[in-house]
Amino acid sequence: MKAVFFDLDDTLLWDEKSVNTAFAETCHKAEKKYGVNAQEFEIAVRRSARDLYMSYETYPYTVMIGINPFEGLWSNFSEPISEEFEKLNKIVPEYRKNTWANGLKTFGIDDPTFAEELGNFFAIVRRKHPFVYDETFTVLDQLKGKFDLLLLTNGDPSLQKEKLAGVPKLASYFEEIVISGDFGKGKPDPAIFEHCLNLLNITKDETIMVGDNLNTDILGASRTGIKNVWLNRKGRKNEASVQPDYEIRHLSGLFEILTEQKVKKA
Repeated sequence: MKAVFFDLDDTLLWDEKSVNTAFAETCHKAEKKYGVNAQEFEIAVRRSARDLYMSYETYPYTVMIGINPFEGLWSNFSEPISEEFEKLNKIVPEYRKNTWANGLKTFGIDDPTFAEELGNFFAIVRRKHPFVYDETFTVLDQLKGKFDLLLLTNGDPSLQKEKLAGVPKLASYFEEIVISGDFGKGKPDPAIFEHCLNLLNITKDETIMVGDNLNTDILGASRTGIKNVWLNRKGRKNEASVQPDYEIRHLSGLFEILTEQKVKKA
């Protein structure tokens, strides 16, 4: 093995915790103003976000690039990479406001001004909390210099770059950083994996992919013939149509796999 490809969100950055924290604080704000149950309100807003997100003409494009509804609640889509990103940039203020407005309406509250305030507050809180897993830098420190490291992430380039800027030293570990919005296709499309191989001038047999998402990281690597490691921190049942080559509960489990691969090559 010469190279390790890493996913970003919920592999190196604890994005789920960041999003959950933003929802909790924002929904508590609504609870204080209107007395709605914060947990029930969060469920309603998450449902509203998904439904509204799917209603836009840009939805198929966001699926291809790999941008989820909750990223749309704080991303500005500020880089006019394509016509679709320009559309997203125009849609997003309305999307944020209406997501929270529809959530409030679930509880019989019609207050578009407060909905807009909640939308802005969510984005502010999310930006304040770029959580990183405890093991991330320990593992990267041990890999740096021994392997070529590449970061392969789905998403809006402006947002993914902002996430990396929020944890300044993270980007320095990687020879290349590939963002699906820049490339034009996202994981699991084999084309973006082939692009990464070409950037490092390596073959699929010299590479291993590490990620938390079976349907993007693992499926895409599998389709490209790249060895893959499913980072399954919560011990979830595999209900996808793809079987990972390896499964680990902690990022540090990667070292044993890399040692095994080295022995096999020898």
